[in-house]
Formats: sequence, C-alpha cells, structure tokens
Amino acid sequence: MIRENAHQAANKENFSSPQGIVLLLMRFIIGWHFLYEGIIKLVDSNWSSVGYLAQSKWLFSSFFNWISETPSVLTAVDILNIWGLIFIGAGLILGIFTRWAAIAGMLLLALYYTANPPFMATSGMAMEGNYLFIDKNLVE
Repeated sequence: MIRENAHQAANKENFSSPQGIVLLLMRFIIGWHFLYEGIIKLVDSNWSSVGYLAQSKWLFSSFFNWISETPSVLTAVDILNIWGLIFIGAGLILGIFTRWAAIAGMLLLALYYTANPPFMATSGMAMEGNYLFIDKNLVE
C-alpha cells in the first residue's frame, strides 16, 4: 500500500518512486507527531497552554499573554489547539485533505514559534535542548 501510494504520488507530481516513498514517509511521521501531541493533550485533564502563552516575550506577546489571562479565551484556544493537532495529524496520516492539513500545520507551528522562539528563551523556561534560532517547530 505504501509503495502504491508513493507510486501514485510520484506519477502525479513527477517524482521518482524513491522520492515519493520518502515524501510519503515524511508526511506520515510528521502526521504522527501532530496526532500524538493532540491525543496526549486530550487525555491529560491538567494540560493547558497557559504556561507557554504566559512566557511569550516576542511578537504579539501582549496578545498571547492576554489569552493566558482570560479563562474563557484560554479554554477555547486549548480546545482548538488539541483538536487542531488531532485533525492535522489524522489528515496527514490518512492522506485526507492533505494540502489543508499541511497548511494548517504550518500555521499552527508558526504560532508556536512566534509565541516562544528559541532565541527569546529565558532561564526559567523549560527547554528540550539548546537552540539559537532553529527548534523542532521550525524544523517541522
């Protein structure tokens, strides 16, 4: 099935079969990451984006801080974030509305990056590594 989908993608976009397979695998891997992040947030009743948004210090920080300080807006943003991750991931994995899922994923990652870019990290902010400009949000 993977080979068949990759072959169809290769023919449609003029990619070779190996290129089609690599692109299909990348779409699946990135989709899995989105889906998994959404499901983990969904099942964790204590999860909220409040800490991430409250630490924003770069572009639109006043907007992100406002979201973190307004409970009804924060609840809506958390729900949109969770289900956005799930639908983006499912779309990429299943190949359903792939273009829309990819665009939505890029916009969501751009918001994550804008809220807390790696070069604005403060010492109190939990980091997964040492980044200067490029982090997982930008890479993905």
